[in-house]
Amino acid sequence: MRVILICVLLVMSTMALAQPAPPLINPVGAGADSATLRPDAGMDEVLEALHERGQNLKEFVADVTLIDNDLIMSTQTTRTGKVWAQFKPGGDARLHARFDKRIEEGKPPQNDLKEYSLDDGWLVDRDYRAKNEVRRQVAAPGEKVNLFQLGKGPFPLPIGQEVKSVHEQFDVTKVEPAKDDPPGAIHLQLTPKEKTDLARKFQVIDVWVDPATRMPVRIKTIDHNQTTERQTDFTNVKVNPTPGLTDADFKLPPIDQSGWQRHEEALH
Repeated sequence: MRVILICVLLVMSTMALAQPAPPLINPVGAGADSATLRPDAGMDEVLEALHERGQNLKEFVADVTLIDNDLIMSTQTTRTGKVWAQFKPGGDARLHARFDKRIEEGKPPQNDLKEYSLDDGWLVDRDYRAKNEVRRQVAAPGEKVNLFQLGKGPFPLPIGQEVKSVHEQFDVTKVEPAKDDPPGAIHLQLTPKEKTDLARKFQVIDVWVDPATRMPVRIKTIDHNQTTERQTDFTNVKVNPTPGLTDADFKLPPIDQSGWQRHEEALH
């Protein structure tokens, strides 16, 4: 669950500037779906763009790099892979993440396949090297999985969330660009408000939003105990791709049963 949460911990933003910022720009030949944010857009403008993105976001695909920093032991582990997400009619969603490489400091890259699948209320966590698979029920039969509902969904992202709802959960600031930022990205920092569910999980969340796609290119979190920093970088992001995603993109391949341990946890 932890790795999948970081994968889809995509976009965050927010808090209005004292003066109104310039409006969104619609590139020539582009519809409202592809409105581009100005670099000096205000925080609430970015939030509103994320809200609008959620209204027309049907699916996306991206390459993903996860960097885990142990702040106590001063060690770092990097995983690379790909993520697919699709939002079904009626508000349900499904997700597939596949990581095939692991890199530890001072060591060459290693093949280390892990896959995660969230569909029909079940989260599957599969570790090919350990030959272990865990299926966890995260929603009752017929219950829809809202990935991004702030304070309630498993992935606290303000995609499709009202600006007011985001302000209720976070104190947000816009951070000036730094030399090592993703080129052109807008950097916002979100601090969960005290005594919220998110405050019990995170000390701070930083997100870099691509102005053109209004999707994240980087997200960094520090856990509540300040022991782990996780950075997620997204590249080759494709929003509502053509052709669209199919069932095959979310189906894990069959595995040889010999030597595998499989465990299932029903919803209590």
